[in-house]
Amino acid sequence: MKQKICLGILMASLLACMSCNNNKPDESNNIPSLPPIPIINYGVTGFFPHDTSLFTEGLLMNDGKLYESTGSPEELAGTRSMVGVSNLANGKFDKKIELDRNKYFGEGIVFLNNKLYQLTYKNKIGFIYDAKTFKRIDSFTYNNAEGWGLTTDGKEIIMSDGTDALTFINPTNMQPSRVLHVTENGAAVNYLNELEYIKGFIYANLWTTNFIVKINPENGNIVSKLDLSSLANEARSKNPYAEAMNGIAYDSVAKKVYVTGKLWPNIYQIEFAH
Repeated sequence: MKQKICLGILMASLLACMSCNNNKPDESNNIPSLPPIPIINYGVTGFFPHDTSLFTEGLLMNDGKLYESTGSPEELAGTRSMVGVSNLANGKFDKKIELDRNKYFGEGIVFLNNKLYQLTYKNKIGFIYDAKTFKRIDSFTYNNAEGWGLTTDGKEIIMSDGTDALTFINPTNMQPSRVLHVTENGAAVNYLNELEYIKGFIYANLWTTNFIVKINPENGNIVSKLDLSSLANEARSKNPYAEAMNGIAYDSVAKKVYVTGKLWPNIYQIEFAH
């Protein structure tokens, strides 16, 4: 009898504990959620014609001219891998450089120290040109599996490769000095594409999205972002073949920002606090 009473007491105690545990609040629900990344408000202050045959890979201002680099997907026979000047007044493209599309797919560009640097997509090779004559003067190689976008902080070249990594390259020897991994609230952000350096921050297109993210170059944190869905939708309404948004150019003299995309019919001038 004593054994049965003890067993009964034990069972009652276990049930009471289980009941207490079931009534215990779920502590996981009390974990504070991370704040959303702020969206940057912007306004469109102008738009200009853009050659819809240009598969845009890079966009930048240099000496008051808007330079553009383009790629040449195999499935789009009319595309060419070029570097040239896009005329904002009439949309005409003044070609300065062209790569053999059977060998190379042109990617991002950047000017630094009187030189123009150009990436290729999967060849793991880049080209260096004289910034005035556009004559090829050298080449360089990189270990990144792919080459996507380029910009500069005025001292080093900054390269994207479609991952979450930005590679900083020493222009004196074209060797990487450091790799910056980009995160949003601690999570890696992939598909970093065309780049622009504006007032101490790196801005990057995110491939397959309509977002441009603003990145702190010290720690890789995304601090805010622009949602340019309305511009992408307008581009596709004008040209159904328009593809991903890609292209950010900053005119540091006029304090103007220009954006466009692959096969877009327009280049847009936008204004925002930066």
